[in-house]
Amino acid sequence: MRIPLLSRFMPSPLTGLKEHAEKVKECVWFFQQAVESHVSVERFEDLRKQVISREREADEIKRRLYEGIPQKFMLSSSIRYHLVRYLQEQDHVIDAVEDALDWISCRGKPCIPESLEKDFFLLVDSVIDPIEELSKMAEEAASFFKTGARKQKNAIKEIIRSLQMQENDADIVEDKIKHEIFHSIKDPTEIYYLIRLAETIGSIADHAENAGDIMRAVLS
Repeated sequence: MRIPLLSRFMPSPLTGLKEHAEKVKECVWFFQQAVESHVSVERFEDLRKQVISREREADEIKRRLYEGIPQKFMLSSSIRYHLVRYLQEQDHVIDAVEDALDWISCRGKPCIPESLEKDFFLLVDSVIDPIEELSKMAEEAASFFKTGARKQKNAIKEIIRSLQMQENDADIVEDKIKHEIFHSIKDPTEIYYLIRLAETIGSIADHAENAGDIMRAVLS
């Protein structure tokens, strides 16, 4: 069997993807704290700097993987292509986190109306779970590349299904926020600002689901 035989001679390319996924998860954790602290104007900039620091560390891992996947692993061009796409989607999670924090920082003061705070916190919470799943998926995929075991393959498929459900849950919260914005906010500038913030936060879960779709292609 090709995958187990391959693992006798070289490490799994998924090992680096899990390392990158852990940095993505750290970024999202700090993002969650930053959004919560911004409402009370505490620690926001410090937490934003933590995200920037983790993003740089993730970039270093990403560069190493970009150099290593094509050269060090005896994989088909199709699998290499999908692994690179997977890494890109995982990295887009950090991009979305940074975009959201940059957008928040533009205001320089609490920007979420008190009536919407609870829903925005719920939206942030709803995009955390899919990122937790990315790390699990990379770990299971690394095991699958070593053994080719059906157990790991089934576990990955279950995670992919979970990602789809969690992204759908995040979409529901995002749509609810948009509905409330249009019906409770009168200032057009404020409407645009809050809608874009909700969509940017929601895109974090979108990229996690996209990564799951790409992993399904790797399995096939």
